[in-house]
Amino acid sequence: MKTPCIAACKNNAGICSGCFRTMNELTQWRELNDAQQSMRIAEIKGIVATHSCPSCGEQSHCDISAGKDHCWCFDIEKRDLSNTIKTNTCLCRKCLSYLPIR
Repeated sequence: MKTPCIAACKNNAGICSGCFRTMNELTQWRELNDAQQSMRIAEIKGIVATHSCPSCGEQSHCDISAGKDHCWCFDIEKRDLSNTIKTNTCLCRKCLSYLPIR
């Protein structure tokens, strides 16, 4: 089984501080086949990206921008975006995980 886990697990309001998977992704991971796991890892790491994060400039993936009906960020607790760059583009998982909870 493929995994982005780096053994630094901590639930940061719905997102793992180590691998940046959501708690839903973690619990459903075993249900994904190898190709789906590889694709999700590539999305998490920004290898497969839809945009650049407006905060850090790293490549990021938004499921909505990729044509899906549900995005991974819907599954985490809402963050306070008041001190971030005002844009219609999503933050990457890492930048979003560093923000305080709303």
